[in-house]
Amino acid sequence: MSSTPLSRQALAPSFTTPEFRSALGMFATGVTIVTARAANGKMVGLTANSFNSVSLSPPLVLWSLSHAAASMAVFREGSHYCINVLAADQKELAQRFAAKDVDRFAGVSFMEGAHGAPLLEGAAATFECFNRSRYDEGDHAIFVGEVEHCAHRAGASPLLYHGGKFYTEHPL
Repeated sequence: MSSTPLSRQALAPSFTTPEFRSALGMFATGVTIVTARAANGKMVGLTANSFNSVSLSPPLVLWSLSHAAASMAVFREGSHYCINVLAADQKELAQRFAAKDVDRFAGVSFMEGAHGAPLLEGAAATFECFNRSRYDEGDHAIFVGEVEHCAHRAGASPLLYHGGKFYTEHPL
């Protein structure tokens, strides 16, 4: 057993922000587009790779969004959103929804979910979520969604992100 007393707070980081970002980039993730419909009817959507499962019962998932994001108010105030897990052939869609100053939905095929959030055609999976809770941590908010509806495309290959690059091939 260690005789070192436990600290009640974290030490100051021993690395730079770019070093931290590079280290985080070594964790391969799937790619999602989170969509919602604002109270005024406008659709919003953004590319996010901060998606994770939380619980099977009740069915909960989480994702995070920068406090500086232009769509933060819509997600903070809205009751529902959809997490669209992208398939390997949707790289261009991921790039479009990550870009600024573009009409992200122009020419994009989607269906309207039960509460108005767009469900993107061709997604590997969709999760229609009730905006259950939000936790502000650092420069992001963590959203926990209670899944009301979900669907998946059997056999769909995922779009992956690692080291700042998209990957569509994943040999085992």
